[in-house]
Parts: sequence; structure tokens; C-alpha cells
Amino acid sequence: MNTITPPPAFLDPARALACIHCGLCLSSCPTYLETGNENDSPRGRIYLMRALQDGRVALGDTVAHHIDQCLGCRACEAVCPSGVQYGELLEHTREHLEQHFSRSLWQRFLRRWVIEKVFPFPERMELALLPAWLIKGWRLEGLLPQFAREALSLLPAAPAPGRLPEFCPAAEPARARVGFVSGCVMTVLFGPTNEASVRLLNRAGCDVFTPVGQGCCGALYAHSGQLEQARACARHNIAVFERLQLDTIVINAAGCGSTLKEYGALLREDPEWADRARAFSSRVRDLTEVLVAAAPPSASLRSGDPAGARVTYHDACHLAHPQRITKPPRDLVRARAGTNFVELPESDVCCGSAGSYNLTEPAMAARLQRRKIENILKTGAKVVVTTNPGCLLQIRAGLRQAGAMDVEAVHIADYLDRVSG
Repeated sequence: MNTITPPPAFLDPARALACIHCGLCLSSCPTYLETGNENDSPRGRIYLMRALQDGRVALGDTVAHHIDQCLGCRACEAVCPSGVQYGELLEHTREHLEQHFSRSLWQRFLRRWVIEKVFPFPERMELALLPAWLIKGWRLEGLLPQFAREALSLLPAAPAPGRLPEFCPAAEPARARVGFVSGCVMTVLFGPTNEASVRLLNRAGCDVFTPVGQGCCGALYAHSGQLEQARACARHNIAVFERLQLDTIVINAAGCGSTLKEYGALLREDPEWADRARAFSSRVRDLTEVLVAAAPPSASLRSGDPAGARVTYHDACHLAHPQRITKPPRDLVRARAGTNFVELPESDVCCGSAGSYNLTEPAMAARLQRRKIENILKTGAKVVVTTNPGCLLQIRAGLRQAGAMDVEAVHIADYLDRVSG
């Protein structure tokens, strides 16, 4: 009889056994909603993780496929009655996969070089994207293979890099010293959005410091199972921001914010950094949290211009689920849009971006993109507000593919800056 040798333990037994398989997560899981396959649900994946660790299943293409197909959106955590820390289980399982599973040459190139060696470094990203901008400018996309055309469709029409000053003073007597995390993708593709974010913070009475030495938050590494590289990013950023004696550290990208707030968990086994990591994470706030605290909005301030554009809001997964932040951004948008605000059906169902997921799992990402766009168009909204660069790229590309050129997807910082500027 063939037996499988159990692999080295990679899951915390208590955390892995916390799942009681009640099934309440099923209706919140985007991949399960699309496939109806139990192996594409949170409880199904946890069963696979535990079976893999116990040696009851072998690590092969089938197990890797179901783990890879998870978006890591963590919607399951928000509804779990047992408080299962699914995100941590997923990251440790993916770390095990990356160490023990042999991927195809294409997948290794995509994950190890295109994603991990380019995206976390703004300067490299700018250089790597130059040929893409030329191809788009000369309209040569038709000469590319299908995958490359799909990847290129995610890019905005033109680059929008930005470099913020190291210090931007408050527009009124300063009430707080805040550090600003400029982000990798935000710096290269959404420079004006970073500038709008800083203007909003300045108006809210914040002196804003953007240290040049900051680096990638580590989210892409953590989500792909490269936990040691994520920890290195965490140590670097903690050291950089510690020097500034800040009240708060602000981020305007939901995916990055989730990882920054979890540095304490990421480094809890490191005796030198554990306390420093917890102190750092305790000061991290999403931009919308800071703006709401500085000037609590009231939807009653505006009744809405009847002739104005209808506005809706898409919940970025890592703001809504791990961070549990859904009310502050809605309050901010409602205070400006008034009665023109309309809720988006399935607002907190992932759009299919999920960091680099739309590159590594393009088929499922496209299904979720279509689902999101159909829901947006049902609202009749002409403006879709969200809080994460990946969501913006994914939704904008989906709107273009649907021919909805009159619908605009915009970051909440840009929306608030233009309606209050």
C-alpha cells in the first residue's frame, strides 16, 4: 500500500483546526460563487491544507490549482463565526507550495521575475512598462499573444508617475504628524492620486512626511508565499518610519494597508522586531479613517444635484474584510454625492484583481471582472469610487471592454479632492 510521508509542519494546528466547516463562508467566497466547487471554497481549501500537512494528500497539480485559485480576498474571515484566520493559513500554505512544488517554466518566470522582481520596485516598473506604453501608443496590441493583450489592457492610457516632497505642511495649524506610504504601483501609475491624498491630509491639519527611503510594504510577497521577503520589507519600513516620530502612518491603497497593519503578526516570532512591529502597525490608518476622524462627514449636508451624476462605491477586498473598514469611505462619498449615491450590488465581492491574481489566474479574474461590471452597470452610476489601485485598473479595463466609456472609475482621494477643492 502506498503511503504519503507527511511534510514538515507548515500550519499552526490550533489555527488550522479552528474551522468547524459550518459553510457560512460559502456565499461570501467569489471563486465558490463562480464554480460551485467545494474545493474552491474556504472550508474546502482548509480541508486540503490540513490533508496536505497530515500527509493524506500529495502535493500535486490539483491541490496547487485550488490553492492558487484563491483570491486571498479574505471575505470568509468577515463572516466566520469561529474567527478563523484564513489569510494566515493561506500565506503559510503558499509558502510551503513555493518551497516544495515545481511550477512550470512560464509560472516561475511570471511569479519570480515579472511580479516579484519588478512590481515591488518603482524604478524597475517604470523601465519595464516603457515597451508597453510604446505598444499601446503605436496600437500594436494585435501583434501580441492573447495573454499579453489581456495584461496590457489593464494599463491606463498613459503613465502617471509622481514623486512627492519629503515634507508637505498642513494648510492650517498642524494637529498631527503623519507619515505617508507612497506605494509601488501608486507611485508609478497613480502619482496624481498620491498628490491628492496629501492635499486632503494637509487640509485636515496634518503635516505629511513621505520618507524617500521607504520600500515595498511586502504584500505581494506575503500573498504569494514569500514570507521571508515580506518580513524583510517589514523590517525595512519600520526602521525608516520610526525615525520620524509620527502620530499616524497613512496609506491610500487597501491591499498595502492590510499588510502594514499585520506587521505585528508577520514578525511576532522575531524577538528583536516583534514589539517594534506591533507599535508600527498600531499607528497605521487608511486614508479614509484619518479623513473621517478629522472632519466627520454628514450625508445630510447635501441633498444631491438632481442633474448630477449617480455615484456608487466598490469595496476593495482588503479594506472591507481584513481591516473591516466599510463605513468611513461610504460616509465620505455620501457626504459629497448626497442623494445621487447608490449602493452597488455585491459591492464586497472581489473584482478579480487581487494583487497579481489577474496575471497568474486570468480566466477566473476575467469571470469576476465581468460579474463586477454587470453589477456596476445595473446601478446606472456614472462614477465608481474605490480605494485600491488594483481594483481601479481591473474595473477600468472591464468598463472599456463592455463599451461603457461614459462610466468613470476613480480613487476616493481623487474624487474627494475634486469635489471639495
